[in-house]
Amino acid sequence: MALSSNLTGAALSVLAFGAYAAYDISAKFLGGGIHPLQIIAVAGLMHLPLLFAYALWDRGPLWPKAPKLMALRALGTVVNFTAGVSAFTMLPLAEAYVIFFTMPLMIAVLAIPILGERMDPVRGIAVVLGLVGVVIALDPTTTPLNLGHALAFIGATVGAMNYVLIRKTGAVERTPVMLLWPQLALVPLVSAATPFVYVPMRPTDFAVAAFMAVVLFIGAVAIVAAYRRAPAIIVAPMQYSQIGWAALFGALVFGERMTPSTLAGCAVIVVTGIIVVARQDRRSADS
Repeated sequence: MALSSNLTGAALSVLAFGAYAAYDISAKFLGGGIHPLQIIAVAGLMHLPLLFAYALWDRGPLWPKAPKLMALRALGTVVNFTAGVSAFTMLPLAEAYVIFFTMPLMIAVLAIPILGERMDPVRGIAVVLGLVGVVIALDPTTTPLNLGHALAFIGATVGAMNYVLIRKTGAVERTPVMLLWPQLALVPLVSAATPFVYVPMRPTDFAVAAFMAVVLFIGAVAIVAAYRRAPAIIVAPMQYSQIGWAALFGALVFGERMTPSTLAGCAVIVVTGIIVVARQDRRSADS
């Protein structure tokens, strides 16, 4: 039974991270001529009806049991989406993912003050080595760092904070509540800002935005379900499958090529990320 649950969790996490990759790649595709705020707003307006339909299907109260933490998550979601989508429109896919792959390392650090976890020496060394992997992958001597890299780091940091808050509130909050409220904060804010950056969109642009709305919904539901069926050591490493999508679509759609230093840095980040998640998962099992 445990094996079946782990396999289900692994499959759901692969589905979730594949859906998130599709969202990122679509945002980069639209970002050639459309402002990130407009992209988020249009896709978000199409995403909200799916969340409301899911909430109606999964009947229950929608007011959060931890409203202050939910408000913090909502604020984090606004920053995460705005910074993240902007970064993907500015950077090659591989460079953006290199930075976002540091989230497990950031989670390990943020879990100390927020969840009261301890940083054992192995996890501490892995975090440091993971950051070294980022330096190797980005190779600042040949890749000038710019606003896109800064936004990616902001998005990854705030995304890690959101994940820690999900771990803190996931046992008491229903899935529709966890998914709906952050989007109710995000979509009105970016929609209010859109008139200042609006450009006309073609029917194909709206079709891509609708696709983004669907895959975002699939990813959000699948990742929550994955973490409820399998431990973090099974689910979290599946995020690294996104580097394959970055390599494939970066080459086919955007004419991007991954350098040897990028691949080497990714390998370091993946290994250290798995070590951090494994140590955290073992500590959770022992407690």
